[in-house]
Amino acid sequence: MKAFSELDVREILAVAITSEEEDSRIYRTFAETLARQNYPASAKVFEQMAEEESDHRRQLLDAFQERFGAHLPAIRREDVKGFLKRRPVWLTQTLSLDAMRKEAENMEFQAQRFYAKAAEQATDVGVRKLLGDLAEVERGHGTLAGKLTELHLTSEARDEEEATRHRMFVLQYVQPGLAGLMDGSVSTLAPLFAAAFATHSNWQTFLVGLAASIGAGISMGFAEALSDDGSMTGRGSPWLRGGICGLMTTIGGIGHTIPYLIPDSWQNAFWIATAIAGAVVFVELWAIAWIRARYMDTPFLQAVFQVVLGGVIVLLAGILIGGA
Repeated sequence: MKAFSELDVREILAVAITSEEEDSRIYRTFAETLARQNYPASAKVFEQMAEEESDHRRQLLDAFQERFGAHLPAIRREDVKGFLKRRPVWLTQTLSLDAMRKEAENMEFQAQRFYAKAAEQATDVGVRKLLGDLAEVERGHGTLAGKLTELHLTSEARDEEEATRHRMFVLQYVQPGLAGLMDGSVSTLAPLFAAAFATHSNWQTFLVGLAASIGAGISMGFAEALSDDGSMTGRGSPWLRGGICGLMTTIGGIGHTIPYLIPDSWQNAFWIATAIAGAVVFVELWAIAWIRARYMDTPFLQAVFQVVLGGVIVLLAGILIGGA
């Protein structure tokens, strides 16, 4: 992946063109879905936004062809550090109206930041003006998407400042923290319980769990920090996100490791520690499901099914391996 600062004007325009094409398709998918769900006004708004994205694409193509000819470089936003990936089309079709609105706000917020940063970097006066104008248009799109709340939801519309604060909180803290908590809580289950049932030693099990938790925390922290520099997405400092992700990964694994500090000299120490660890795992998985439902627009029962089922499968795999 290339850093954004390494892109020349030709590549910036190419990324912008492919981005506008994809965003237009996403908005048309929203419009078609809402039309089927009897939300004609909302469908019309997204159809209008799709048409504007297509118009931006035409403007960008004209600017590119005028300066560089007909050949468009094969570069997409997925090839540049700092971009959030869009949801696959089959997932956007299942979103609620509120979730579509939030998705559109995030898309336009990212597009506005991209054009603003690109305008700063462009040296061609004409390209710089075009990119600056598009940044202003995308800022207006975010406001337009936000109006869907007032039109179709019974709760009062959030004001723009609160919506931005909440979006940044989710991007900078909730997403990396949740990713870490899920990885730490689930990935350490197999080695921990495999060690427990293989050794029946609390102390040895604790050492395995501690090593797995710290190792996973370091790995996840670096992976998050290196995945996105935050310049385009507004997700903040990569090292802050990496630190949050790594810390939550370690906490997720340590939670069900601590019960194995019960001394082996206690009567039935192994089974007491295992029972407590199992109860901690249950609380961790339900907490993850609640966070996903609260902040990530995932239906609670669906989140419970996905997280708890996955955790139980990993837990049973560890027990079976350790008891073999």
